[in-house]
Amino acid sequence: MKVTMKYFASIREAIGLASEQRQTEVTTLGALRDELIALGGAYADSLARGKAVRLALNQVMCQESAVLVEGAEVAFFPPVTGG
Repeated sequence: MKVTMKYFASIREAIGLASEQRQTEVTTLGALRDELIALGGAYADSLARGKAVRLALNQVMCQESAVLVEGAEVAFFPPVTGG
C-alpha cells in the first residue's frame, strides 16, 4: 500500500525531508517505524526505539498498534514542550 509520511521538527531536520511517499506491506504504525529504522542513517538515528517519538495517523494521535490503510498519512514528531 502507499502511505505518506510527514516528519516534523528535529526529525525533519535529521532526515532532510518534510514528507515522502512509500510503498509498504506493513500493517501497523510500529511496523512502519521499524521499516524506516531499518533504512539506517538518519532514519535509524532519529526514529530509534530508545527515542521518544510521537505518531499520528490521518491527523489523529495514535499508538504504534494503529492499523495502516491505503493512502494513510503518518506523522512522526518529537514530544513538544511549552514554555
